[in-house]
Amino acid sequence: MSTLYLVATPIGNLEDITHRALRVLAEASLIAAEDTRQTRKLLSHYEIKPSQPLVSYHEHSKAKQIERIMTALDVGDVALVSDAGTPGINDPGFELVRAALESGHQVSPIPGPSAPMAALTASGLPGDSFLYLGYLPRKSAQRQRAIEEAASLPFTLIFLETPHRLLAALDDLAAVLGDREIAVAREMTKLHEEFFRGSISEAIAHFSAKAPRGEITLIVAGASAEGDEWSSSRLREEVQLALTEGEKPSQIARRLTRESGWARRDIYNLVTELQNQTELDEGNLA
Repeated sequence: MSTLYLVATPIGNLEDITHRALRVLAEASLIAAEDTRQTRKLLSHYEIKPSQPLVSYHEHSKAKQIERIMTALDVGDVALVSDAGTPGINDPGFELVRAALESGHQVSPIPGPSAPMAALTASGLPGDSFLYLGYLPRKSAQRQRAIEEAASLPFTLIFLETPHRLLAALDDLAAVLGDREIAVAREMTKLHEEFFRGSISEAIAHFSAKAPRGEITLIVAGASAEGDEWSSSRLREEVQLALTEGEKPSQIARRLTRESGWARRDIYNLVTELQNQTELDEGNLA
């Protein structure tokens, strides 16, 4: 049986590719590429001439191309490459892998560049346990719900984001998670590589003054140990004080999320609880 090779390719700098990856690309009977234009640039740089024209394999072409690629696997080895980085991460590569395995073919990874891993290792945040969540949803309400699902987890969080949605994503991260540590990796391995490391509020200020460009990976600290957060009694006192002073529930939740280290959902639930208790007490007095 032939082998489907998952070939990791550079995320920016063309030097970031292994000798084995270049050999597999040169020897494969067929190369399936997420973006054939990008792959042709790589092959041209290393003077690799594929034996057959590249096959386009991406989210919108996968349905009609899987059968073609499987037919090619019956004849010889196939190399799968993504636009950049490791195939199967945030692309439809896993569906081709499943099809190959179900047909009895071998599947072999050719390790190499990966934007999430590169950003994590250089972030300055713990890498012993982490959760990769890919791209955040486009709409704020959905984005906040997605963030809330991971808010209480102790793992370092990894997200991908686009330049035009970065500030909105940072605002939602702050609203839900509080002012945690974050690393924003931009244009890694390229000429204008940038790593911003600091708090989420500092990142908002930085990228408000300097519009971001290029590919972006966010590395966010996991939930703090309980001792690093405000105690529940302190949080309760601060919420009660804010209600007494007439601050709106949404404002209380947003402000105390940044200050206390508690998730906004928990703070908002406490605000509602204290409001209901106050109304009940006032009713009893009447």
